[in-house]
Amino acid sequence: MKYISIVLVVSLFTGCVTQENIQLTKEIVVKQKSDIILEDLASIPQDVEYYTKNIDTSKLYDIQKNYEASYFSVWNIEKPSESLENIQWPFKSFHASTSYGENLVQLKQDFFDAMYVKSNFEKYSTLNKKALTLKYSNIRAFPTSKPLLRDPSMAGEGFPFDYLQNSAVNANVPLLISHYSSDKQWVFVFTDYTFGWLKTSEVVFIDDVYAQSWQDAQQVKITKEGNALYNEKGEALFDTRIGMMFALVGEDDTSYTILTVSSYKNNKAMFNQSVISKDTASKITLPLSKTNINKIIKEVSKTNYGWGGVYGQRDCSSTLMDLYVPFGISLPRNSSKQAKVGKVLNLKELNDTDKIKFIKKEAIPFQTLLYKKGHIVLYAGIHNDEIVVYQNVWGIRTKKDTKEGRFIIGKPIFSTLKLGSELENYDESAELLKNIESMNTLTR
Repeated sequence: MKYISIVLVVSLFTGCVTQENIQLTKEIVVKQKSDIILEDLASIPQDVEYYTKNIDTSKLYDIQKNYEASYFSVWNIEKPSESLENIQWPFKSFHASTSYGENLVQLKQDFFDAMYVKSNFEKYSTLNKKALTLKYSNIRAFPTSKPLLRDPSMAGEGFPFDYLQNSAVNANVPLLISHYSSDKQWVFVFTDYTFGWLKTSEVVFIDDVYAQSWQDAQQVKITKEGNALYNEKGEALFDTRIGMMFALVGEDDTSYTILTVSSYKNNKAMFNQSVISKDTASKITLPLSKTNINKIIKEVSKTNYGWGGVYGQRDCSSTLMDLYVPFGISLPRNSSKQAKVGKVLNLKELNDTDKIKFIKKEAIPFQTLLYKKGHIVLYAGIHNDEIVVYQNVWGIRTKKDTKEGRFIIGKPIFSTLKLGSELENYDESAELLKNIESMNTLTR
């Protein structure tokens, strides 16, 4: 058993909105307070066990694909591989003419100029230090907590779609820090799946020898959400989340002792031994079985929809990325890249009838993803001869005359590929079925 050395732990202890916007908001609130219940949510079973009870477990097998190597990859490179041009993508994507701030007023060019200076790009890849996150943190496209919104008067824009919310990262996740912002309040970081800005106060540096010991140890994967972790003094550190992984220090009949990290001073790491119930974690990679699928999907479904992981929630792709961690499957962070994992089949040229036939023939429940531009879902099976998918979705597009709207769902659900088609002003052109471009099976 590869327990991490307790000697390592001990040694470190010494060591103003428009009227139009108001009307739009009221319309959404009225819908949510009314008796409107989507047909899918009333007729499609929302319990994952309904779909797993009939799957053929003989076809399910351990598909761990070097997950740990991927997870720790940023600790095993000398410097970032991304070019300076690539990390500057936000300054090419966002412009004053199409961007709004937290007061719903259009941003001015001086905001972007200030962000460019603050980004301190001349120092890119000059620090290159290993680090860990201290808590669940937002990874930002600019070194600021302020939002950047598209036109808030448009449906599907404004809250919660802050385009500077690049992603989020769990507590105690390996980082490679490229450089500081000019005011040193932010650091530009790389994780195994994304890059961007974190607050300096939310990271701690870790020396090479300790980083190596951490990743060489037996790893424990979290299998339950929302359980508080404490240090030896009983002080709260953070809550567990599916997608977390920790180095194992020891175990008894009912619990694991894992290595966690808090801050000592000057961004130095304070290593702790935290005790966690074996009901909350697993030191083995979970088999992709009925019982385990049921358990993990129920856990990730406890969070609502959160664009880019904002407010500790999940969006469509982070739901799937976290879901597969306990099974040892590493997925990219965004939907377009997730759609390229495993055996990919192109559905773009098929009509709706042929798409349905093809999916029913080729898809494997809880192993096949269906992708449309900007959104990805998990194939769950068939109910009443209809394809059912599991998805974390913000809402359904509606259209009256030329005006777009949204019927808000904002959570993970099981649904058909025609979710919301019974709604008045349903926008058929935005339907999931019509827009599916590909399917990919992770285990092939």
